[in-house]
Amino acid sequence: MAAAESEVRAAFARIFEPLDDPHRYKVCLGGRGGGRSWAYARALLIAAWQKPLRVLCTREIQRSIKDSVHQLLCDQIKELGLQAHYTIKNDEIVGDNGSKFIFAGLRQQEILNLKSMEAIDRVWVEEAQSVSEKSWQILIPTIRRPGSEIWITFNPGLVTDPTYERFIEHSPPDTVIIRANYRDNPWFPAELEAERLHCKQYDPDSYENIWEGVPRHTVDGAIYHREIVDAINDKRIRPVPRDPVIPVHTIWDLGWNDQTSIIFCQRIGAEIRIIDYLEDSHRTLDDYVGDIENRKWKWGTDYLPHDGDARSLQTGMSPAEILRKLKRKVHVIPAVKVEVGIKAARMIFRQCYFDEVKTKRLIECLRRYRRNIPVTTDEPSTPVHDEHSHGADAFRMLALIADKMRNDEMQPIKYSNAGIV
Repeated sequence: MAAAESEVRAAFARIFEPLDDPHRYKVCLGGRGGGRSWAYARALLIAAWQKPLRVLCTREIQRSIKDSVHQLLCDQIKELGLQAHYTIKNDEIVGDNGSKFIFAGLRQQEILNLKSMEAIDRVWVEEAQSVSEKSWQILIPTIRRPGSEIWITFNPGLVTDPTYERFIEHSPPDTVIIRANYRDNPWFPAELEAERLHCKQYDPDSYENIWEGVPRHTVDGAIYHREIVDAINDKRIRPVPRDPVIPVHTIWDLGWNDQTSIIFCQRIGAEIRIIDYLEDSHRTLDDYVGDIENRKWKWGTDYLPHDGDARSLQTGMSPAEILRKLKRKVHVIPAVKVEVGIKAARMIFRQCYFDEVKTKRLIECLRRYRRNIPVTTDEPSTPVHDEHSHGADAFRMLALIADKMRNDEMQPIKYSNAGIV
């Protein structure tokens, strides 16, 4: 890594040499101890010493300057002997050549302010595994000065996280990707080596993510972790064709302000083929039925949760009554405890094939359906109710009625892991 003058002696691991070259995106990912943040801080400070640069340091959530890389940059200024060049302020760092480091979060209340930031030369997005797709959509076109660069560092979370999908799975043009792990760091300390070996022995499920930077398939505390991993390994998340002679059943989780989730599936022998998924909110039942029947498929039964029989004060009718009035065949599933439904879902998972495109949102819900883990006990407890729980609730309903889906139709086409045979 080059410096402008001989009195600045900056050591870098060889893996970070691409930081010297101009690229629109410089993406560094990996596990703990790879030295990503340390190298990026040094490289940006040297670059801003060599010529005036306006550097935005950001992350998805920054409640205060303590959440930023401000302190890391201050430490590196001292390590590099650049105290005479940089003036450190409470909320920014200023160089005597006009360079400036500014700090901001990317959440909605702050990101609109980024649009007014002109002449940004470099952006450093730290802990980028947490950055939402909406934040990327707003940030990237904002950084449009000629020669501007976006520097990204993160330890991958889920393989489906927006940052991983955008920059690793589908890298944009002029992207350099650096994979830096502990073995690439010549200054990897003995204390971290002891932690790494301990993790490898006692928490092997987390080791690959924490120390090797391998993305997870599910979140921490995921209820269906093993089932999702098995579905991926067994290639049951794949193109799943609809058999036109077999009826399509729908399984619902009802909502209004929350999402209504609808699973479309076919029962063919022992297989449960999940061929489509619909999720939305603030829509009437007749609107959903119109959306369903636009598919022009052969329909079976609409399975509703137990509250499908609850009458609305506004209409005086229950969802089941409304659907029957719309000429749908309806079955209401009796109420059961959540844990009973989760157990049933685990039992049917191996029978399920998920269309990788049309049910992508449902799969994401199942990846992220998790239990609360209280800090005081560190023991998983009740399932979290969030934006992902509605699809998971619909899947629980599917598990409860999987054995009830009888078609009594023509012989189905055969289906196996190798495809249709």
